Amino acid sequence: MVFWMIVMAANLVVGAFVGLTGVAGFLLPIVYTGPLGMGVTEGLALSFAAFIVSGALGSVNYNKAGNLDIPFGIRLSLGSLAGAVLGVKLNLIIPESTVKVILYVVVLLSGISILLRKDKSQEEGRAYVISDHLAATLILGFVTGAVCSLSGAGGPVLVMPLLVVLGIGIRTAVGVALFNSVFIGIPACIGYMMQCSVKDLLPVMAAALVFHGIGVVYGSRNAVKINQILLKKGIAVFSILIAIWKLAL
Repeated sequence: MVFWMIVMAANLVVGAFVGLTGVAGFLLPIVYTGPLGMGVTEGLALSFAAFIVSGALGSVNYNKAGNLDIPFGIRLSLGSLAGAVLGVKLNLIIPESTVKVILYVVVLLSGISILLRKDKSQEEGRAYVISDHLAATLILGFVTGAVCSLSGAGGPVLVMPLLVVLGIGIRTAVGVALFNSVFIGIPACIGYMMQCSVKDLLPVMAAALVFHGIGVVYGSRNAVKINQILLKKGIAVFSILIAIWKLAL
């Protein structure tokens, strides 16, 4: 009973945070491999299934609000699709203990990037905008897709800050990153599921996705009511502390 309560509560809360801020999905692998004691492969399979749901729901809402550059998102996601496949293959040949270290390092760096990133739109005055460069877009998608699928980091927490640095406005960056996470999540989820006992994992996945979806919908509908800067900073500090704690063990 405790196991199921943690699964449902974690996906509900993380889903709400994703809906509110576009980030926080990277906390799910920590819950699965930490308190729930699951293997890295099972935890990543469940996490990426959730990322597909949150990415799809979130990108729809951002598209409705006019904050999703679909052509650019498709180009970025083509690179991510290939990168995600490579990330899964690397995960299968790297020791589980090493993958956990990579996961917590990515969480640490993600938390720091959220903490340091400014939330003001910087579209104007940019000398370089990555959406104007196909090769750079594909390379960025490939590298981030590989890192995310290998480590279990949700796409937005890694992709979004990089897009802002590379000339994309903050709201568009969140929308594109959510859209992109679907294309990272599909090959990653399939790849990790193939290494698990699907029969045992499906009931957990069903419960997780239902509550994750509820959280995402609730969060996205209430995003305008929340001080997002304060919330993101709180998530960042929490992530940094968790990562440091896990790396110190």
